[in-house]
Amino acid sequence: MSKMITADLVDLDLSAGTKEAAARSLAERMVALGRVTDLDGFLADVAAREAQMPTGLDGGIGIPHCRSAHVVEPTLAFGRSPQGIDFGAPDGPADLIFLIAAPAGADDAHLTILSSLARQLMDEEFTTALRSATSAPQAAALISGEEPEAAPAPEAPAPQATAAAPAPAAPADATAASVPVPDATEPHATVPDAGGPAEERAETAGDGAGRAFRIVAVTSCPTGIAHTYMAAESLEKAGRAAGIEVVVETQGSAGFTRLDPAVVAAADGVIFAHDVPVREKERFAGKPTVDVGVKAGINRPAALIDEVRGKAERGEVTAPARPGTPVEKAGEPQEGYGTKLRKWLMSGVSYMVPFVAAGGLLIALGFAIGGYDINKAPSVAEHFVWGQADSWAALLFQIGGLAFSFLVPVLAGYIAYGMADRPGLVPGFVGGAIALTINAGFLGGLAAGLIAGGVVLAIQKVKVPAALRGIMPVVVIPLLASIVVGFLMFLVIGKPIAGLQKAMTDWLSGLSGANAVILGVILGLMMCFDLGGPVNKVAYAFAVGGLANPNEGSLKVMAAVMAAGMVPPLAMALATTVRGRLFTKTERDNGKAAWVLGASFISEGAIPFAAADPLRVIPAAMAGGAVTGALSMVFECTLRAPHGGVFVIPLIGNPLLYLVAIVAGTLVSTALVILLKGARKSAPEAVTGERPGTAEAETKVAVAA
Repeated sequence: MSKMITADLVDLDLSAGTKEAAARSLAERMVALGRVTDLDGFLADVAAREAQMPTGLDGGIGIPHCRSAHVVEPTLAFGRSPQGIDFGAPDGPADLIFLIAAPAGADDAHLTILSSLARQLMDEEFTTALRSATSAPQAAALISGEEPEAAPAPEAPAPQATAAAPAPAAPADATAASVPVPDATEPHATVPDAGGPAEERAETAGDGAGRAFRIVAVTSCPTGIAHTYMAAESLEKAGRAAGIEVVVETQGSAGFTRLDPAVVAAADGVIFAHDVPVREKERFAGKPTVDVGVKAGINRPAALIDEVRGKAERGEVTAPARPGTPVEKAGEPQEGYGTKLRKWLMSGVSYMVPFVAAGGLLIALGFAIGGYDINKAPSVAEHFVWGQADSWAALLFQIGGLAFSFLVPVLAGYIAYGMADRPGLVPGFVGGAIALTINAGFLGGLAAGLIAGGVVLAIQKVKVPAALRGIMPVVVIPLLASIVVGFLMFLVIGKPIAGLQKAMTDWLSGLSGANAVILGVILGLMMCFDLGGPVNKVAYAFAVGGLANPNEGSLKVMAAVMAAGMVPPLAMALATTVRGRLFTKTERDNGKAAWVLGASFISEGAIPFAAADPLRVIPAAMAGGAVTGALSMVFECTLRAPHGGVFVIPLIGNPLLYLVAIVAGTLVSTALVILLKGARKSAPEAVTGERPGTAEAETKVAVAA
């Protein structure tokens, strides 16, 4: 913690009157030390986190916090407000303000340290000492867990320091030390937990052999930095005060360590204190359960413990939980449904890509060996000559064609799978097959997958008799969902989507020939706009679709699309090499991997850079992609494979000029991103005359950016 907070990050006389002003005042200290790169951007992330849930806690504590791409390293700033600041706590203003800043990709070790601070905030001894601190170094030492060397130094306020000393020492025994948390957060809750009745209930609700009542709990919050661990500490202390066992699994930003299955099995009750979905919730099914928000775990832990014990006495248990979907199991705890929607779509795409790669390369090899007429060859099941190259070429082409025929059904099926698990596969594949039948193509597959997943989720919410539950996922759900999806795709939305797909395809195809350069520019911009997202995939699907019945125009389109898609990661890799000081250490490390990703036509290699600085990286990437797409068309480059990057150079027409187009676009993107990032870094020096590196200059850099 010593590197996270220093005396320069402490303000014992915070004069701000609002939570926004307090956050800005403390954040400016972070900027001055180079811990935050963009003041306004960071404050916007803090405000977004505050909008999800107020960060004020009972006991006079405010903990504004967030994970942000503008944070260089995990940092903590502390302010003490004489007049108090409203952070939305039920008991009034906060006088102890902790601004916690974590990088978007903070490592587990740093986040674990921040979580230990969150637990300390539930210790009245700790907060009392902070209120009595007489100097910034002393407060920083207290927070970081070091011996506060500055504490005995000031002689003038010695009486105050002396008065503060007994406060931490007052709760000498374990019981007294554990009482202040529930007392500070929920005064009325301390009474039942402090004496014999609670302990008697714990024993009678146990296993009948006199052992203590056992509770397992899960705590989580959208950011996973503060509330997660404060709720855990509060529940554990309230459990000790009540004489019962409470074991908590914290599902925070640093990941989570699953409770021992034996501990879960032996538990008499469960408490979920969370603001994001509990991961692997099915582990706790079949037990008395209390399900509340994370702040309830902080503010009224004793009441939650009483509630779960009451449910155990009445025999109230939860039904077996449905396992989380594949997307939920793989997701981060702070992800919302917008992020999940994108993951559902990308789940389908990720399962489709191997079919694209295998099928497309087989088709390309078939053309390379047998020529353009190989698509007219008879079925190899009826005519195959072992010694003829054309027969082998036809075999490769026809296998690849069959692999290609699965693209849209696989896309739709696995979008539905990502949403609703295995019951979504059948209606998803059926919807995708219908999309092919009615020529709705890639867009139809997207719609079919989302509809199938949604229909399955809706059916699963219907309560059915216990006797039917066993056949629901195998018979009933696939049957009903397939009927609904088929009806919608054939008769309601399928034809309009097919018309939209045809209009888009005709429009792009109409740009070929004399307008080939314009087509190349448009495809290049689309490929680099969202780096593997939906817009990128529309352009890619348009190009791949043309390989099913290839001609000179469709092969040029495929070449332009792949070349443009290689530019963003290659440009970021080059930029981190030639001007590394403009990038963080994490970005420089990502840049090394981006060389290989770009060469392999994996546009997603630039996503870490775009996520950290989208307003500079994405426009630069789009400019380079447009240049490469246009040049590929001008040079009349062709490509017979849908993937592979530089590793399929033998299948590229005019390969040397193709590489020239890629290099040109990479240089354009590199120059632009360096120019834009360099302008942001140098703006304060040019305007104010401050030298970069000084505290004043760093503060103004962030403001100017």
